[in-house]
Amino acid sequence: MGWTVAARIFCFVGLLSLGPIVLAAAEGVSSSPSVDKGSFNLFSPTPRALMREMVTDRPDKTESPYTVDAGHFQLEMDLLSYSYDKYNHLPNATVVESWAFAPINLKAGLLNNLDAQLILEPYNKVRVHERATGLVTRQQGFGDITARLKYNLWGNDEGKTALGLMPFLKLPTSHDGLGNNSVEGGLIVPLALSLPADFGLGAMVEFDAIRDSFGGGYHPEFINSLTVGHDLFGNLGGYVEFFSLVSAESRSPWVSTFDVGLTYGIGKNLQLDCGVNIGLTRSADDINPFLGLSFRY
Repeated sequence: MGWTVAARIFCFVGLLSLGPIVLAAAEGVSSSPSVDKGSFNLFSPTPRALMREMVTDRPDKTESPYTVDAGHFQLEMDLLSYSYDKYNHLPNATVVESWAFAPINLKAGLLNNLDAQLILEPYNKVRVHERATGLVTRQQGFGDITARLKYNLWGNDEGKTALGLMPFLKLPTSHDGLGNNSVEGGLIVPLALSLPADFGLGAMVEFDAIRDSFGGGYHPEFINSLTVGHDLFGNLGGYVEFFSLVSAESRSPWVSTFDVGLTYGIGKNLQLDCGVNIGLTRSADDINPFLGLSFRY
């Protein structure tokens, strides 16, 4: 068995093994909030005095199991994201640069443990420079739309652990060849665990159905990630993350990144963030810095 295959299996099995650990930690911990918030919904909002602390699905790639309070809305977006990739599988050191302007995740709290999300990509731009020939190609325009639901199984309002389910569906709305013109979907399973010394652990397993590069079929992709965060001082927090994507499609390379970032809270309903994702494998973008914000109302 080659090292690449072994690494894929190790990462996938290693993250799945966290499930029993979290389940064991959850035993004996009440998942019922001290105040019953089950009667609140989109049209009968949770009173602000009972709202939980704002938790976002950004800036790391690991999704959160916590939902937006019923009847409230949350906006999470990149102000600007840039990616550079030179050391890739393309021949003759082809350079790929991409910009994403204001991609946004719009969230609405439907129930105390259920929210709906709509991810929009208003403007993407890609520049490919084939150094061997000097040819430069450009693509730009609106990207795909992704609709998601997040259901919190436990831990939304209290407890040391939390687990969620996030089914999603991607709609092929992109322009200028920026997408693969296919409907795709999957299921995300995010979990969170409070660690000693006020550290927080996030983990995610994701199963996707992705259109084949050639032909009309679909193949599965498996995404795993681990993130560890901690408050640094004041309202400033930081995180480090490991991300892995493995595709079942023939000859698909392993994509892995090391990510690091900062968050800064301004009041209870506004958060600024910045970070950089660094490619660990040749198939990943070499570097991806970004700047973003999240707002709740």
